[in-house]
Amino acid sequence: MHDLKWIRANPADFDGGLKRRGMQPHSAEILALDEENRAHIAKLQEMQTRRNAVSKQIGKAKGSGDEAKAKELMDEVASLKEDYAAGEKQGGKIADDLNALLASLPNIPLDEVPDGGGEADNVVTRTEGEKPSFSFTPKEHFDLGEDLGMLDFETAAKMSGARFAVLSGPLARLERALAAFMLDIHTTEYGYTEVVPPILVRDEAVFGTAQLPKFAEDLFRTENGYWLIPTAEVPLTNMVREQILAESELPKRFAAHTPCFRSEAGSAGKDTRGLIRMHQFSKVEMVSVVHPREAMDELERMTGCAEEILKRLGLAYQVLTLCTGDMGFTARKTYDLEVWLPGQDSYREISSCSVCGDFQTRRMKTRFREAGGKTLHFPHTLNGSGLAVGRTMVAVLENYQQEDGSIMIPEALRSYMGGLEKIEKS
Repeated sequence: MHDLKWIRANPADFDGGLKRRGMQPHSAEILALDEENRAHIAKLQEMQTRRNAVSKQIGKAKGSGDEAKAKELMDEVASLKEDYAAGEKQGGKIADDLNALLASLPNIPLDEVPDGGGEADNVVTRTEGEKPSFSFTPKEHFDLGEDLGMLDFETAAKMSGARFAVLSGPLARLERALAAFMLDIHTTEYGYTEVVPPILVRDEAVFGTAQLPKFAEDLFRTENGYWLIPTAEVPLTNMVREQILAESELPKRFAAHTPCFRSEAGSAGKDTRGLIRMHQFSKVEMVSVVHPREAMDELERMTGCAEEILKRLGLAYQVLTLCTGDMGFTARKTYDLEVWLPGQDSYREISSCSVCGDFQTRRMKTRFREAGGKTLHFPHTLNGSGLAVGRTMVAVLENYQQEDGSIMIPEALRSYMGGLEKIEKS
């Protein structure tokens, strides 16, 4: 949610930020609704003040025996009560219209974010690691998994349809191992608190992290009104919902491994084979809630945590700064990590780390009080994949494949695989 006070003071900057996002200006519409809303609130306050004053006069009139005057005053109070109720209803609609407009608009990008219309305008900031070399033509992960007999799309399709998969045997254990490996690093070395959150949430939670109302079609909803989480960002960020935190409690850092569910609306024809774009997938998510002055340092720190997983797995990757046209709705700045996939001969996204400012905490009504102060402030939130587990498995399969179709297990994962060094066809 946007800060109305800031928009009042900086309407040109607000419209400029929207323009960088490829959107039309909205400050005039917002400020008109804001002025109407404030004027209506003032009118209601005047009516309430008058009603209170008249109510006091009724007693005096009755005390002096002037029943006619008392009746006249009581009629005025009744009329004011009706007018106030009608005014409240009208005022509620004005406020709802204003809030709905604010909720529909994306966050304003930081000045340092590169301008652009889409992914072609993202900026590669650095490349890390060495790509593996092969004496044979490397295969894609779905061919490798199916040849091993451990990745089954056909059986999944019979149960659930397209964009689902069944993993079995050592490949199923590899997914579990990757998630445990990631969580162990984030919790024991980087201070994240491990959480097992709900994966079914209510409207308020999904609104708080801004998937609602704009992106409802990207989500799955149960018949009794729950939403399946598209990412653990939703429950992890909402852990501070409607709280007033002490400054000493910041930063708060959470990490969780959960299934995630996305409808993939609008992705027809994209990544129709394999594990890259699924309706159900597994991800380790990181969320930070920090003091505003620490937010940008936290973005670098969080990105580094995600990078460390790739480094220890020996996977080559590149870091991108997303342009204004490719950032997510809530982000002010985003780094994407793209891992090298030799079977595809390309880099593919495996993590996205974003700083959101106070965009989410305003929606969640989360505030903090600085030490020794009385004024309440909104903390800033960040979220990042640490990493997408299924895509990390894709990267391991393609980068560690052998000519006979077997997969070497990265050294860092072998203790999680019971000492197994290679996945082979049974």
